[in-house]
Amino acid sequence: MFEWISDPNAWLALGTLTILEVVLGIDNIIFLSLVVAKLPKHQQASARRIGLMGAMLMRLALLASIAWVARLTNPLFTLMDHAFSARDLILLFGGLFLLWKSSMEIHETIEGSEGEHNTRVHSFLGAIVQIMMLDIIFSLDSVITAIGLSDHLFIMMAAVVIAVLMMMFAARAIGEFVDRHPSVKMLALSFLILVGFTLILESFAVHVPKGYIYFAMFFSMAVECLNLMRSKKKHA
Repeated sequence: MFEWISDPNAWLALGTLTILEVVLGIDNIIFLSLVVAKLPKHQQASARRIGLMGAMLMRLALLASIAWVARLTNPLFTLMDHAFSARDLILLFGGLFLLWKSSMEIHETIEGSEGEHNTRVHSFLGAIVQIMMLDIIFSLDSVITAIGLSDHLFIMMAAVVIAVLMMMFAARAIGEFVDRHPSVKMLALSFLILVGFTLILESFAVHVPKGYIYFAMFFSMAVECLNLMRSKKKHA
């Protein structure tokens, strides 16, 4: 089980997989921050921790079921000359859910206080379920990629645990920052719409390099941060 400790390639795989999990977890942190913000203040920290822990356990369960995950790419049926697999259907419905959720959030943000009452997450459990289910959709590709990058199940699981622990430290700061700045929240919601479209395209075998999406997001966020700094300096 621990033979990999003396193997440099195994450590390289662990580092690569951890970075992969963290980078692909950015959209999950944004979604988590928006969902948690709908809960009462005293429940937010618990929802953040439990949601991420639950998401981690589900990722580990996916990795433990490697044979089942590998079969997700097998074609189930063909429609309009395109063979759909279970993975394609998960990405399709996940993308549609993200489009619906983000569009509703944008609409209610624009409507202001009148619509704010309706945006509340119905329950603490409902928030946890949303976080966990979206994490599975977000992480499905990274799990399949991890299986292709490493032969050691322990390394794959260690990468997931390390990445989720790092996300736990970052989630609160990101959530509070998004909550304090409405323009950043709108940018984050727009990013989730972009991710939703990407998931739908991926389900139809149209590959969109994620690097382009993350670059666009980071560039937009950098410009927004400059605007916030200028605005803060004006009011100082």
